Amino acid sequence: MPLTKPNQELKRDLKEAAALLKWSGVDLFTISKRLLDAGDEIGAAELMKIAVSYQAIEDKLASYADEVKGGVITRTSAG
Repeated sequence: MPLTKPNQELKRDLKEAAALLKWSGVDLFTISKRLLDAGDEIGAAELMKIAVSYQAIEDKLASYADEVKGGVITRTSAG
């Protein structure tokens, strides 16, 4: 059964949010490496911690998008 328009939008929004978190995490890893190379181990570690938390949330959002696709999560109207 095809997704309704509100569910298509929800799935798309979840995928977009997950992708944004993924690339933000990649950027944070890059910056943390620069900080580490510059000798700022504390700053680097803090950014790595944030990047890892982004990855966990990214995985959750991608999972939610899969649940929307499978009909487990539905939206009755676009918000």
